[in-house]
Amino acid sequence: MITHKTKYALKALMVLADEKAGEGTALRIEEIAERSGAPKRFLEHILLDLKRAGLIGSRRGRKGGYEMIKEPRRVSLAEVLRLIDGPMAPLPCLSRKAYQRCEDCTDEQTCRVRAVFGSFYATYILMIESLTVADLQKDARTLESFGLPEPAAGE
Repeated sequence: MITHKTKYALKALMVLADEKAGEGTALRIEEIAERSGAPKRFLEHILLDLKRAGLIGSRRGRKGGYEMIKEPRRVSLAEVLRLIDGPMAPLPCLSRKAYQRCEDCTDEQTCRVRAVFGSFYATYILMIESLTVADLQKDARTLESFGLPEPAAGE
């Protein structure tokens, strides 16, 4: 599961991407919080992280605020997930950006746990790296496009 912080980051990016596609004005934190439903106190730190990563920029002054500076179709969801939550791999020995050998593993090549999770992770990473902020701007019925059933209560 993604964290609340990542969810708020994605919602903020959607708001800024929508604004870029529309009027293109910079938005104050209060406006982003209101439009995204994310708490302002969380957004302050999140927006700074997104700015440091070069995804958004800020303007000072009377018409100041935050704006999307990178094209939404060039911002992968994987990039945002890694930026906010760190490595995505289910095992440290599968991570591309933060690889670490597992302490209890004698041979990665024959590790069955690594093999099972590696197959799952390879599929997941291909999909999540192909999705972008622009995909979030599209129709909200994404599950239908992947042929996934609607989750049942409690899932």
